[in-house]
Amino acid sequence: MKQNRFHACATCIHFLAEKTEQGMSYYCQRLGYQTKPNYTFNCWNPKEHIKKLIDKERRESC
Repeated sequence: MKQNRFHACATCIHFLAEKTEQGMSYYCQRLGYQTKPNYTFNCWNPKEHIKKLIDKERRESC
């Protein structure tokens, strides 16, 4: 099965990025712990604009 190039924490609806005095902090609301933008998990639920990009890419490849 081909890996989705959009599949990463940063594109998920549960991903939060917060700027702190120590730098950027990345957190998954669903899993309840820190993550990194490029991590991938099976619970991935893409943001609406990512869904549109995936659909567009699929239509163009047909």
